[in-house]
Amino acid sequence: MTQLLHELYQHTAIHDPDQVALGFKAQTISYKALASAVQLTATALHQSDLKRFERVAIYLPKLPEAVFTFFGCSMAGGTFVPINPILKPAQVRYILQDCNVRVLITQRARLQQLMDELRHCHDIRLVVCVDDVPEEHHLPCPVISWQQWLNTSPKPIATATIDTDMAAILYTSGSTGRPKGVVLSHRNMVTGAHSVAQYLENTAKDRLLAVLPMSFDYGLSQITTAFSRGASCFLMDYLLPKDVIRAVQRYQITGLAAVPPLWVQLAELEWPEESKDSLRYITNSGGAMPTATLSKLRSALPKTQPYLMYGLTEAFRSSYLPPGELEKRPTSMGKAIPNAELLVINEAGEECEPHEPGELVHRGSLVAMGYWNDTEKTQLRFRPSPTKLSGIPTEELAVWSGDIVKKDEEGFLYFIGRNDDMIKTSGYRVSPSEVEEVVYASGLVGEVAALGIPHPQLGQAIVLAVTSPQPDSNIDEVAVINTCKAQLPGFMVPTQLQCLPTLPRNPNGKIDRKLLTSQFQTLFGVND
Repeated sequence: MTQLLHELYQHTAIHDPDQVALGFKAQTISYKALASAVQLTATALHQSDLKRFERVAIYLPKLPEAVFTFFGCSMAGGTFVPINPILKPAQVRYILQDCNVRVLITQRARLQQLMDELRHCHDIRLVVCVDDVPEEHHLPCPVISWQQWLNTSPKPIATATIDTDMAAILYTSGSTGRPKGVVLSHRNMVTGAHSVAQYLENTAKDRLLAVLPMSFDYGLSQITTAFSRGASCFLMDYLLPKDVIRAVQRYQITGLAAVPPLWVQLAELEWPEESKDSLRYITNSGGAMPTATLSKLRSALPKTQPYLMYGLTEAFRSSYLPPGELEKRPTSMGKAIPNAELLVINEAGEECEPHEPGELVHRGSLVAMGYWNDTEKTQLRFRPSPTKLSGIPTEELAVWSGDIVKKDEEGFLYFIGRNDDMIKTSGYRVSPSEVEEVVYASGLVGEVAALGIPHPQLGQAIVLAVTSPQPDSNIDEVAVINTCKAQLPGFMVPTQLQCLPTLPRNPNGKIDRKLLTSQFQTLFGVND
């Protein structure tokens, strides 16, 4: 039976309406209340004249209203666009303009920060603040409060939506330039939810803690996975790692997902006995879990099963390593998740032999629809599957990940590296050129190359290799870093600068990033 995204929770809303669907601080929301709130949100969107497939942006921290909008937009036939709440106004403006957002859901303080940028977003017809509306806004479109917007009676909405229609656009950094909008269908998201819940063995008794951004597919997955099994999901924006442990204890969390930098911090803390008793499993994605960190976590949480996973937004989740395999192959990415096939393909387009490096290719119903309004980049990443059968005239598209991996004799996968310049830091993929644009615009350097250097906590740290703007002049390193802090989210701010007389060139005349990266490879004491 096929499902649409907003149908994930409906079975539980009917058969176990009092079960907790969401938790936020001291508030709990039952599946019955969730269904009612989603229906109200869908009605409000419909009455706001949202047309089929039009985009609704959510620029909020982890609040229940964000979740209501995700699923209400799905029910109304629209497409939701979660925006990372740590992005700066100029980056938010780019996303709003890039996918022609019609409705923006945000908060008063965030709206005030966005005001200058929103004057350039001419497609927006309505702004909804989940709290108070600013007294003055000078925007050409209406700005109303959430309560005012939802002051209506919920009504059934008839849409012609099918499971291959687009449901969401998630923005992820590209190898060059601005972020790319990955278009996900209902089928992508529903299949992903059921697949993850299957191998994590989730049930209605599970209580998941959502600490990752909901603009991140791994963060959003905590909600969809919980709803697919009638489990409970608790929303949390933490300040300190110890707050996460307290939340695990307070809410009796059974499943916790995080990225390597957070696990590195959590591994150094004391875990109360109540947390050890409740936590059934932990999951890691967004980069390799350091072996030493995994050992500390296993020692601190002896009753907890660790699942090491690999994924990319273009295919949601690709592989996982069953906990029973950890002792034998702790550095493995595992094998394909349910309802996916992973291939390792060499430069000749053939499937690799064991231990032969090749590009990871993902095929199946988790493969996204492409990049929003970008045919060229879509054609580079979404290409015909190497498993094409001669009797089928149409081509199946697969995701060619850009990640170089190898497999052993038993088919377990191991990550080797990337075949592009993307930087993977704190669980995020960062475009070097997006950082470089900000530094160049400052006029504080001559040339710059943003590099990803192995780091024990971050996975990779962003290091700038720079030259002076003028001969015999000095670089104001503090000013460069402060410029980045003012215009980029924290995870994109460089850790340090390396000042050089010149930057090396490759035979094509381009900055030789590979040579620079190798030069600073052990800068943070990691021998990779």
